This record gives sequence, structure tokens and C-alpha cells, in this order.
Amino acid sequence: MVAELNALRDQIDDVDKALLDLLSRRLALVAEVGEVKSRYGLPIYVPEREAAMLASRRQEAQNLGVPPDLIEDVLRRVMRESYSSENDKGFKTLHPALRPVVIIGGNGQMGRLFTRLLELSGYQVKVLEQEDWPQAETLLADAGMVIVSVPIHLTEEVIARLPKLPEDCILVDLASVKNRPLQAMLAVHEGPVLGLHPMFGPDVSSLAKQVVVYCDGREPQAYQWLLEQLQVWGARLHKISAVEHDQNMAFIQALRHFATFAYGLHLSEENVQIEQLLSLSSPIYRLELAMVGRLFAQDPQLYADIIMSSESNLALIKRYYQRFGDALALLESGDKQAFIDKFRKVEHWFGDYAPRFLKESGALLRQANDNRK
Repeated sequence: MVAELNALRDQIDDVDKALLDLLSRRLALVAEVGEVKSRYGLPIYVPEREAAMLASRRQEAQNLGVPPDLIEDVLRRVMRESYSSENDKGFKTLHPALRPVVIIGGNGQMGRLFTRLLELSGYQVKVLEQEDWPQAETLLADAGMVIVSVPIHLTEEVIARLPKLPEDCILVDLASVKNRPLQAMLAVHEGPVLGLHPMFGPDVSSLAKQVVVYCDGREPQAYQWLLEQLQVWGARLHKISAVEHDQNMAFIQALRHFATFAYGLHLSEENVQIEQLLSLSSPIYRLELAMVGRLFAQDPQLYADIIMSSESNLALIKRYYQRFGDALALLESGDKQAFIDKFRKVEHWFGDYAPRFLKESGALLRQANDNRK
């Protein structure tokens, strides 16, 4: 029996080595693709191509008796590595005549990310930090674009301090609130103005599939190349007004971050043993706990700024608190049917998104389980 088992394991090892050889060949081909894309200014992420390829591979896998989900999981992981690899090859310069880009706060994490991407695309980048303000007028005198990448609570103050910029200079901010910074930029600069909100952290290895929200300010034709450059980097763009952006971010960021903060605060006050929670948790609960812990591994000033950025956020959180109390009243009354009725009401509101999210979360949970130590 042992000899038979060892023989089979040897064959599996041989297949694994063959897979490694194939992966190596695929990554080499991806590197060549990246060079071609860079040469012609093509985006590293093309959703239509990816969707068509995955659909084809799933069908081929099914024909061979291989689970389609398996090949899709493998290919998605390989593609993620491929996007990161392409990201290091450099990108086509879409605006070669652009004068230097000055990033205010360029030594911060997001500032460094944009510095790297712009330099990979052939642009000259200068950094302006707090200690450089005495020379700000000189540094900004010939700027082709100025990007404000500072903490939210400093954004409007920094914009207000800007000296007069060249008329054709593009003024951009990266804050996660948009209306007030956009209005501040429009007030101090008569030229092109654009509000950007990168919906990701600065630790991403690639912008492939990452969402960048943009809010038009003034002279959109002047910064169209920048939006196209973001797409070349792999980003997915979403246009929205600054007011609508902030209304939606209240739900996406402020409310969720506050709920996570409150849950983490409750865990710490209850002094639960995290190690025991982890050992008893299935992948979904580990993932939820990981998302809570992720918040507290980051800059508290950032989350304080996001949550407290407007009075409307506070009003929204108060309404959430009230509904939490309403839900608690169901428990106090012991009325299970009322609970079920409310559950069904929310289920109806989600509609087709509920089963869709169930499927999507299933893929995440499989990956979380695979990564469990």
C-alpha cells in the first residue's frame, strides 16, 4: 500500500512540476504583452477580454471533467500576479508635453503611489511637503499639474494656501470627501480643476480593477488625458457629482467605518480573547473579524476625518443607532415572527443582489479557508 501511494505521489509531483513550467511560460508571455501594451498605451486591464477568456476556459474545463470554479480560481490568481508584473514595465506617456507634476504631500503613502505611477509613465514629479512651503511659489511656478494628497482635515487649508498657479495648470485633489475640497479648488484656481477619490489603499500592488471616482470641476477637456492615463494603469473610472459622491460615501465609508469602530470598541471593552475567537470561527467569521482588525491597523486620524467630515454623516449614524434600537426591541419582545417579517422585508429590498452576493462571498470564503494557517 505504501509503495503504491508513494508512486502516485511521485506522479503528482511530476504534474506539479509541469504546472510550474507552464506558469513560468505564461508569466513570460504576460511580460511580453505588458511591453506591447506599454508601447501603444493600452490599459493593463480589459474587462471584456478577461470575461471572455474566463468563460471560454470554464467551458473547456467542463468538457474535460474539471470543475469550472477550480480553473476560474486558478486563473484569477494567476491574472492578479500578471497585473502586478505588467505594472512594473512602465506605461506610455499620454501627455509627453506636460510640465512637471507637483504632489503636495508626495511623501505620504498615497502620494508615493501616484509618484511611482506617474514616473513609470515618464512624467517628471516634484514633491512639496510642509517644510517646503517657503519655496512653494518657486516649486509651483512651472507646474503642469498639482495634486493635493494630504489628510482630509488639512485639504481645504492646504488648497487655500496655494500661490497663483499657471492658468493651464491642472489642480487635482485625492481626498475621500469631494464637495468642499472641489469648491475650495475652484475658488483659488481659475484653470482646470478635477476631484479624484481613489477607492483603495496605498498598499495596492496594481491599479488593475481598482475604482477611481472622479468629479468634474472645470475644463474637463484639459484633463481628459489624465483620466485615460488612469485607465492605462488599469483603473476603472466612475463619474459622479461631488454632492452625490459625498452622499454615497456616507454609507460606503462613514457609516461602515463607524459601525466597525463601535464593534471593535465593544470587543475590547468585553476583553474577549481574540485567539479563542479565531480558533472557534469558520472562514466567514474569521473574515469579518479580520476586516474589523484591519481598521485598527491603520491611521485613526484618517477614519476620524472620514466619519466626522460632515453633520449629515452624524445624522445618518444617529438614524442607524435608532434602527439598531428598533431591532433590539424585537429581541426584547421575543417576537420571532416580527423578526422574520423584517428579515423578509430586507431580503425583498436586496432582490437579485442577495443571491449574487451569496455567490460572490462564497468565493471569498473559499479563499479565506485556503489561507488559514
